[in-house]
Amino acid sequence: MQKFIALLRAVNVGGTGKLPMTDLAAMCEAAGFEDVRTYIASGNVILRSALDEAGVKAALEARLKIYAGKAVGVAVRTHDEMAAIAMDNPFKHAPANRVTAIFLDQQATPAMLDGVTGRAEQDLIALGRREIFVHYGEGMATTRLRIPAARNGTARNMNTVGKLATLSAA
Repeated sequence: MQKFIALLRAVNVGGTGKLPMTDLAAMCEAAGFEDVRTYIASGNVILRSALDEAGVKAALEARLKIYAGKAVGVAVRTHDEMAAIAMDNPFKHAPANRVTAIFLDQQATPAMLDGVTGRAEQDLIALGRREIFVHYGEGMATTRLRIPAARNGTARNMNTVGKLATLSAA
């Protein structure tokens, strides 16, 4: 059994995409995952599974589609991958709440930065393995930054990434 962290796309506390974390935990347990633990109400779940990453993703996406009536994207990482993402943050000098890792399903490539618009002078972007790191110099609330390749990804700030790496180590 391997430990995984699943990150749901477009899940939030209220409005569209609302999913109580108790329902998410129940879905995961019904799918046969073990040691299920959610973290904050934004679609983060730590679990154990005998399935590989693709199997975890497929099983969770299938259950979420039934629940939500539409496709809900899920990014899956192992504990080791999440810990490496926290360690590899290229913007460690910046406040962790202004730096996000945008989790992708495929390898990050320089071509993914083609078409970026609205980038302020203070906004910094770097590629990870399967992530795009973004430092929002003036914060996310007022940014006009658009990264087309991130459209199907899901972002977590580095506070959350670090906490998920710590929680999944337990």
